[in-house]
Amino acid sequence: MAIPAVLAIVPIGVLFILSGLIVNLMQVVSFILLRPISKKLYRKINKVVAELLWLELIWLIDWWAGIKVELYVDSDTFQLMGKEHALVICNHRSDIDWLVGWLVAQRSGCLGSALAIMKKEVMFLPVIGWSMWFSEYFFLERRWTKDEITLKSGFQQLEDFPMPFWLALFVEGTRFTQAKLMVAQEFAASRGLPIPRNVLLPRTKGFVSSVSQMRSFVPAIYDCTVAVPKNQPPPTLLRIFRGQSSVVKLQIRRHPMQELPETADGIGQWCKDVFVTKDALLEKYFAKGAFSDQKLQNIGRPMKSLIVVLLWSCLLGYGIFKFVPWSALLSSWKGIAFSATFLVLIVIVMQILIHSSESERSTPLNITPQDQTKERLVQK
Repeated sequence: MAIPAVLAIVPIGVLFILSGLIVNLMQVVSFILLRPISKKLYRKINKVVAELLWLELIWLIDWWAGIKVELYVDSDTFQLMGKEHALVICNHRSDIDWLVGWLVAQRSGCLGSALAIMKKEVMFLPVIGWSMWFSEYFFLERRWTKDEITLKSGFQQLEDFPMPFWLALFVEGTRFTQAKLMVAQEFAASRGLPIPRNVLLPRTKGFVSSVSQMRSFVPAIYDCTVAVPKNQPPPTLLRIFRGQSSVVKLQIRRHPMQELPETADGIGQWCKDVFVTKDALLEKYFAKGAFSDQKLQNIGRPMKSLIVVLLWSCLLGYGIFKFVPWSALLSSWKGIAFSATFLVLIVIVMQILIHSSESERSTPLNITPQDQTKERLVQK
């Protein structure tokens, strides 16, 4: 039975925001005191600290909503996951693709060193965006003249990363919607390209830059394909807060970096070909129900995220229990008004986080002026 959203958002929001602010404070302190002395030590400590926050979101998937993630990957790749650097590319099918990636990273032991290339606005999201900044996520302005410099600088910083990392790149540049698909199909038809039915056309500039800059120290590309069964609504953060379960299917294929072409045009075409293959896989799945020929792996449901949430709940609950009578917060109208205002702010912040994840609020694909905008759909 679905839980009314507000009944879940308030207590979960209090837990997430308060614990997140503590995590952010710990990140600030370690960034100021440790990073100038030892970047390696800072990164190792930040991995542990960031997971204290991010595991709460894993708990939401695993234990609160009971989202079932089916992972299809060959056994050799499954054994390598979390033990090597990897560039991760994926279709952007649902609102929680990034959370699915975090869940798989957590199962592989590299949640705290999971990175992503994201739009700059995410950096300013309260708590979660700040934690990503301290964890060295890449934030782009969607202006290639600036973003190219940001990417090159970020890739150089990753060369001495002291533990296996995953760098995620959603090369479609935005989340999938039917409206965006129509624009992509029109562009593909006008250029004689394969017409997509289940993915958008990849923007290859960022991918080409990633491969060119990192192929010397990143051994593999993890080619991920996400699908949600047609007979159920796609998972969203709001549905997760309501405790509504769903199934997400994820296939991963490992491509050795050395097998990619050397030229920029060749790398870009390789990326486009991969998305044609993704489209065919999804078309077959939606038509016949057969998703992958890879092995379905058992990724379990570890207790770690549950333990972290219980520890945070006990710590914050004890702190609130002691603080309220000490401050006499509820013994005056001013105190009651302050408490009510605090809860309203919690709800607002959580609404901001939920709305920022919704597909309808992702980057639009405008078509005015028509030819110029269509050209921006694929950046060669």
